Amino acid sequence: MNTISPKLFPTYKKPLFIMLILLIFALAAYLRLDFLVSVNHHVSHDTLHYDIMVRQLLEKGVYAYKDTQPNAQVTPGYPLFMAAVYKLVDYQHHDPFPYIRYIQVGLSLATLWLMYTIARKLAGSTVSLIVLLVSSVYPPFIWSNGAVLTETLACFFLVLYIRLQLNAFEKKTRTLALLGGIALGLLVLTRSEFLILIAPVYVFHFLWKKELRLTIKLLLFTCIGMGIVLSPWVIRNMVSLHEVVVASTQVNPFAAGTYPNKNYDDGLVDRHGKTQMEVAKERLKVGFTQHTWQFVKWYTVGKLKYIYSNMYFGSGHKPLYRVLPSPLGSLLHVALVWFSPLALIASLRKWRQSLTLLTLIVAVMTVTRLAFVPEYRYNYTAMPLIITMDAIVGVAILRWIWIKLSKSSSNSQKGAVSYAEPNGKS
Repeated sequence: MNTISPKLFPTYKKPLFIMLILLIFALAAYLRLDFLVSVNHHVSHDTLHYDIMVRQLLEKGVYAYKDTQPNAQVTPGYPLFMAAVYKLVDYQHHDPFPYIRYIQVGLSLATLWLMYTIARKLAGSTVSLIVLLVSSVYPPFIWSNGAVLTETLACFFLVLYIRLQLNAFEKKTRTLALLGGIALGLLVLTRSEFLILIAPVYVFHFLWKKELRLTIKLLLFTCIGMGIVLSPWVIRNMVSLHEVVVASTQVNPFAAGTYPNKNYDDGLVDRHGKTQMEVAKERLKVGFTQHTWQFVKWYTVGKLKYIYSNMYFGSGHKPLYRVLPSPLGSLLHVALVWFSPLALIASLRKWRQSLTLLTLIVAVMTVTRLAFVPEYRYNYTAMPLIITMDAIVGVAILRWIWIKLSKSSSNSQKGAVSYAEPNGKS
């Protein structure tokens, strides 16, 4: 498998390597568990509505978000995960939120392991250890475990999907493509915006491999895997709502994204008697024709700044759990984000390689999210990929510098020897 970053250091002896991995995982587990038990966790607006929704589902059999009549406002991945935990812990007598948080710690650690295996497959042991260490102490990956929200579960399914998709591309088997499709389906049920991934991923595969039959075969089985997972949801929507809904019907994130700098009272259009979608479409038409520069700026650098400028804090907690001494946590996030464009460009210099899949997913999801209201939480699922890309390219750059310095030092020593020999003879 192609890699952008050959090994920088000699291969570790196996016992030492295993010990380093275990120590990093022990650190990661300690930080996550210590965080859960040492702070007071806030319960967000979305979590409160999820709780009402799940209780209504369990007690009345009605699947509806912010309503008492069936709807498809949100996909069922996280609500069903919550419902399963509620049932297991007897939610009428025990608070289910602490149990959900502890399960999310397990998912977070599993995500770390998947990130480690992806990095090792792409770039070897040195990079994989760096990815594992950075991810174990990156503050949002710890804070998110306290939030009863989709981020931790979605991140797990995304990294699982990437791991399986890379294996499917490498081994070209139907089974791996099917499993990749199942993982992608579970991801879509958790966060519907990821549905868009399947098309660009397989366009990339065809451009990379130039094997149309292979691409079609893998795509077909990936679609079958997705279909197995998504079909119950689609059928439910056809029966209950009398419409075909593959993802969700929520319009608010798209409509809210049409307000530059989140100024929801700018009075750009008359909203009276109109649906959210009608208002959103009218705002886009008026905005891009009459306030072109403002809207172009908002839908590019404005939203990018909102999405990536700050870390995701989960649903909030008190007192602030400083994973790293202040301000190292913020500096780590800023460094990762600002280095990522260089990593992206560097990875595209030789784009016919597995690393490009990560670059593609970051680019596609970033562009997709520019259509919606920007939130810091949107950078959360991109960060495992950004950390991996940054580590691979960063180590490659260090290796290049090391080779240049070594050659320069070697040439200098040779020059000194050849200069000294004539003097020695005279």
